[in-house]
Amino acid sequence: MQNLTEEKTRPFSFSFGSAFPECPAPAAKPAFVIGEDVKSSFTLRSNVSSTKKKEKNTPSYTFPVPKLKLESQWREMEWTEEQKASLMKTVSSYRPSCHEGTQARVLLLGPVGSGKSSFISSVQSVFNGRVTNRAMVGTSSTSFTKKLQSFNIHGQKGEDPTGLVLCDIVGLGGGEMTGLTLHDILSVIKGHAPEGHKFSSDQPVRSETVGYVKKPGLKDKIHCVAFVVDASKILTYPKGLGTTFRLLRKHISDLDIHQVALLTQIDQICPETAKDVTQVYKSRIIQDMMNKAGDLLGMSTSYIVPVKNYSSELELNVNNDVLLLRAVDHILQYADLYFQDNAPQHTGPKIDLGI
Repeated sequence: MQNLTEEKTRPFSFSFGSAFPECPAPAAKPAFVIGEDVKSSFTLRSNVSSTKKKEKNTPSYTFPVPKLKLESQWREMEWTEEQKASLMKTVSSYRPSCHEGTQARVLLLGPVGSGKSSFISSVQSVFNGRVTNRAMVGTSSTSFTKKLQSFNIHGQKGEDPTGLVLCDIVGLGGGEMTGLTLHDILSVIKGHAPEGHKFSSDQPVRSETVGYVKKPGLKDKIHCVAFVVDASKILTYPKGLGTTFRLLRKHISDLDIHQVALLTQIDQICPETAKDVTQVYKSRIIQDMMNKAGDLLGMSTSYIVPVKNYSSELELNVNNDVLLLRAVDHILQYADLYFQDNAPQHTGPKIDLGI
């Protein structure tokens, strides 16, 4: 017979559909020996007689309820108009550290419906000063984007274009790359795939492809890859998707391309954040989902940033803009590492010593 003191408390599990996590049910009727000639069994909440002796032996447990909201942000953020203006200036004034490159090309990769096109439109909306759909967005279970499209992010009215180009591509389908092969993805990253190329699994990108770039320059290549995953679907994505992501990351890393990730639809899993996006870094739910996204992608959470794309809104929200701009700044930091790593080494002119 197992004594009560030997029983371990079981861990809690979060339930995202309710306000509080469910506590585990108490163990059913553990038995206790009260005396050699008296044996009885009772539950943790059983009604025992009010004698002092039995009250002393009655076990009592208090289960601490974990807070779903943290007291302080687990990532430092400033939610002000000044911060938005500062980030907009940082992004709009960005230019690659390597003189041979004029823009940073970032490829967005993710499952169908993860929010790649919505992110592009949301970022451009911030600079336009109003919500616009720059990239066509669909709602079906099949990818709305069918071809390689590059979007130059324009600065505010009257300003020069930014140094950022976001590249949209057909979404990954199910547990495999439907219509989009590993070969084609790597062809895009290496700069061989022409702009506007329509992807088909039975017609891979090759030298015979119309517009094929035989000798891609720095301006044709991808300088950073941003994986995009939907926070509301992390727990229901097919198991094979994790394998797909790891395979992609291995081959992309072999090309010395840095990778980051965007966690979209955060308002769908956290009611507090849906009401007020400034609560994103105080949400234990989102923090937990960031860890799960890291497991799915096989990357540290330091590479992952949460975003809330504009979808049904007609007006911009300064706090949402700050979160989007921080994500863009995060991407640019890693894109610029590519230019730093691949800057041509100038040894200077040869000097004739007359020897």
